[in-house]
Amino acid sequence: MRKQTILMLAAAMTAGAIGGAIFAPTPANAVAREIIELQQNVTQMLQNQQQMQTQITQSFAVEKTLLDQLSDTVNKYNANMATLQKSVQDLQANSGSRLDSMGTQVQGLSDNVADLQARIGKLDQKLTDTQNLLQSIDAKLAGNAPAPETPAPATNGPSGGPPAAAPPASTGGPGAATSAPAATPPPSADILYSNALRDLTGKRNDLAAQEFTDYLKYYGDTDLASNAQFYLGEIAYTEGKYADAVAAYTKVIDNYPKSFKLPSAHLKKGLALLELGEKTTAVRELRTVVRLYPKTDEGRRAQAKLKELGITT
Repeated sequence: MRKQTILMLAAAMTAGAIGGAIFAPTPANAVAREIIELQQNVTQMLQNQQQMQTQITQSFAVEKTLLDQLSDTVNKYNANMATLQKSVQDLQANSGSRLDSMGTQVQGLSDNVADLQARIGKLDQKLTDTQNLLQSIDAKLAGNAPAPETPAPATNGPSGGPPAAAPPASTGGPGAATSAPAATPPPSADILYSNALRDLTGKRNDLAAQEFTDYLKYYGDTDLASNAQFYLGEIAYTEGKYADAVAAYTKVIDNYPKSFKLPSAHLKKGLALLELGEKTTAVRELRTVVRLYPKTDEGRRAQAKLKELGITT
């Protein structure tokens, strides 16, 4: 039994030796070298990863700084744009009132020049007629120059008595009342209109309004009557009396359908209605200007005002 056990141990040892010879691993030096290379590769990978992480962190910091700077720039730009927009709106508001005033003055000057030209033309015609008349009289005098006559003595009345007395101007009798003096006639249309324009451009609004009113009273059927009515509206608009301005512009539109002041009357009526808070009616007037007079300065101003209000034409 003991011998058998020893034999089995020997056989096992032999088999182990043979198996170890067959299945022997790689030598220890080669394994160590591969492990070292693997460690080196892992170390290199870790270093590369650390470098990439550092670069990513640095890039993120730079980008964050740039984004902060860009955000600050955008905020400043928005603030500047808001300030600029407010300045533009204020400028447009101030410019609108100034342009309205300047437009009134320029139109008044233009009408004044046209009136002066018309008066000059009339004076030239009168001067020509007077010269022709003088030439005709000179020709007649040159052809029929009579000899000078001695003054005749004063003649007596029909019966040889003293000269007959001239009849009295009125025969109303002792109880007749004396005739009232004739009313002072108004100035001529040219003078009255010119004076009104002069006072309007000189900003003497009260006097100009009275003169334009008198012009309409005495010369309401002339070509310049619509101008006088329009300037009454301009005076009221300048003084902030927007209801009176609307009424004056409406008279231009209703009473003078052929007036060249119609575009301006519609436009200014719309602006006055806006000042009164009547937006719907004002928009209708401004759209009328754009529709009927699209290529005029009034049409462009009406379109700009509608755009400012956020309303399409």
